[in-house]
Amino acid sequence: MKKIFLFLIVLIVVFSSFTRDKNIKQYPYQNSSLSVEKRVADLLDRMTDEEKILQLDMYRGNEFSNKLKHESTEYSEEITSNTLGNKSVGSIHDFYPLSPEITNQIQKYALEKTRLGIPILFIEEGLHGYEGLGSTSFPIPIQLAAAWDTALVRKIGRVIATESRAHGVNMILGPVLCLPRDPRWGRVEETYGEDPYLAALNGVAMVKGLQGKNLTDPDAVISEPKHFAIHGIPEAGSNTSPVSIGEREARSTFLYVFEKAIREGGAMSIMAAYHELDGIPCAVNKWLLTDILRKEWGFQGFVLSDLGAIRMTLNEHKVAKDTSDVLAQTFKAGMNMQFYDFKHDAFKRAMIEALKNNSLTKEDLNKAVADVLKVKFLLGLFENPYVDSNLKARVFHTTQSQELALKAAQQSICLLKNENELLPLNKNTKSIAVIGHLATSTYLGGYSNKDGKGISILDGLKQRAGNTFKISYEQGYVTDSCKFQPELLQKSIDLVNNSDVAIVVLGEDPKNVGEGKDRANIELDECQMSLIKAVYKTGKPVVVVLFNGRPLTISWIAQYIPAIVETWFSGEKGGLAIADILLGNVNPSGKLPMTFPRSMGQIPYYYNHKPTSRHKYVDEERSPLFSFGHGLSYTTFEYSDIQLTPSKIPVNGTSTVSVKIKNTGKIEGSEVVQLYIRDEVGSVTTPVIALKGFNRISLKPGESKIINFTIGFEHLSLWNRDMKQVVEPGEFKIMLGSSSSDIRQKAILWVTE
Repeated sequence: MKKIFLFLIVLIVVFSSFTRDKNIKQYPYQNSSLSVEKRVADLLDRMTDEEKILQLDMYRGNEFSNKLKHESTEYSEEITSNTLGNKSVGSIHDFYPLSPEITNQIQKYALEKTRLGIPILFIEEGLHGYEGLGSTSFPIPIQLAAAWDTALVRKIGRVIATESRAHGVNMILGPVLCLPRDPRWGRVEETYGEDPYLAALNGVAMVKGLQGKNLTDPDAVISEPKHFAIHGIPEAGSNTSPVSIGEREARSTFLYVFEKAIREGGAMSIMAAYHELDGIPCAVNKWLLTDILRKEWGFQGFVLSDLGAIRMTLNEHKVAKDTSDVLAQTFKAGMNMQFYDFKHDAFKRAMIEALKNNSLTKEDLNKAVADVLKVKFLLGLFENPYVDSNLKARVFHTTQSQELALKAAQQSICLLKNENELLPLNKNTKSIAVIGHLATSTYLGGYSNKDGKGISILDGLKQRAGNTFKISYEQGYVTDSCKFQPELLQKSIDLVNNSDVAIVVLGEDPKNVGEGKDRANIELDECQMSLIKAVYKTGKPVVVVLFNGRPLTISWIAQYIPAIVETWFSGEKGGLAIADILLGNVNPSGKLPMTFPRSMGQIPYYYNHKPTSRHKYVDEERSPLFSFGHGLSYTTFEYSDIQLTPSKIPVNGTSTVSVKIKNTGKIEGSEVVQLYIRDEVGSVTTPVIALKGFNRISLKPGESKIINFTIGFEHLSLWNRDMKQVVEPGEFKIMLGSSSSDIRQKAILWVTE
């Protein structure tokens, strides 16, 4: 009997090994010791066409879980089962789980109750903070660029990744690497500014921060730079409008930024843009998505459509006859996943039709699916699909992350004007009148959680000032109607007259800035201008604090108001950081990442323009109001002793540029030393001046440092008449300064054959 009993036990064990969950290391694709390529190939061989098509589709969060406004509140087996059945899908977006357990339950269903157990990508937004409720909110990207500190941006990327992954989110839609040359465009705030070099270095820093050391780590997410490509110069500044540009200019500037994100940052996803580029919509542009991105740059990830971009290609660009046709064009060009373009059933039917009529081949389909699967394998989702439920409590909105948000805001606020050293407010100031409804705004900027709140400028001043100053507030006018009520204006004027100094907060209401909020006029509205002019007439010292997401035309203010501070949308600690600048707790060091035009007629006005872009008008000055790279300090810096070693190099050589920087003021401060280059004679036209290096340094009073830059191929090359990137022999002007219009030291570098 004992032998029979043992035999039965053996039979049970053997039988159970065949009947237990089929997803436990049964097939080669589940064997982590094999290469990703072999695992992808094996899995593809086992998938039906329908299962492959589902991997190219994105689902909404409410198709899987109960949601309360923005966030998913709890897991629903019924909803998930109705959505998935026994097949997995490519990704889920707009989900934002309040707890990682919700993500884990959906992932558990995908692994254990679908035929092949393919995990799901959870994709969310996070341009300057994970968009989930309660996350750490940093300054908007255009402001992060104003810090000119890529190490800071990389640290912020680490926080965003950590807080996202702690919720089960494993991919973030960002950074935005468009170069906005037209401030009318509403999405300027999402970018790193107009310059390709500055944007590229910040882009690489953010990509590396998001993706971490290893994608399988519990604090890493896939980074997806967008919008590919050349989305930042839409016709008339109107979002998704056509773009017409030559290949040389595209490669020299707009494509360069993405190339750095791929080659140096290692970004594993890219978002294809909405617009048409020289007549070809980006969603079906094989030259962009395959020839440049994959073949030339070696991109190894997958391409996601921007929301509805494929549908726009069909319905608005009208380069396809029906859904099947546009999808065939899209996936043949190099796309890998739709973004809410077509309903799931319609998407599947159209894809199957394209396969049947051979407008899309099985090889095309397999290539598209393979890239999506590869990313899932690289994230380690097949081996470690679940999130540690205790991780969120340890890493979410920590004290250290909040301190980083404060530091980022402090470093990136720009002092644009400070006549007679009105700022910082001195000890003789006893009372401050804070004027303007934006002084109480807690807006965090676009792509922030709508329920998130920052510290307002008024509250920040009150917290930092304590009992040192008497701080009083008046809103000035009725904000909804933008109409003055005489009593409101009079209250503001009375308050200013009874105070030592007025701080007037002006800028953009959230309803007028951000995605889909392009402006025909970037001047301040009539109410704000009437308010500031009335305050100015009191004769009291006036400080204008700008609260905005794009450069504004503020020529009257720049002419008459003695002090102007650009604070952008400074994140959750913005009010404290702004108060620190105004009160002198922190010495301002931010530098503009985008030119401020004098008037609408100057647009587009970007600093690195070509020689014949003169901006010559009979009714306007040629210069900008505030130049790219401009930003003042409460101390002064002296530049001296520029050296080139050597001063003559071959076309494949390098030279070291050094300059001495000294703090000649009375307090400690940080300076952003900027290196610019001008190619004096080229086979093609080149910018009058172009940023090719920068270095942020901190100096105590009287202290000096030697700053070094290395100049080589990347800094001296151009795309010649044969569309080859080369360094041409000749004379290069080397310029070092505090902004693009404040050059302190010059030298000549000669490049020989």
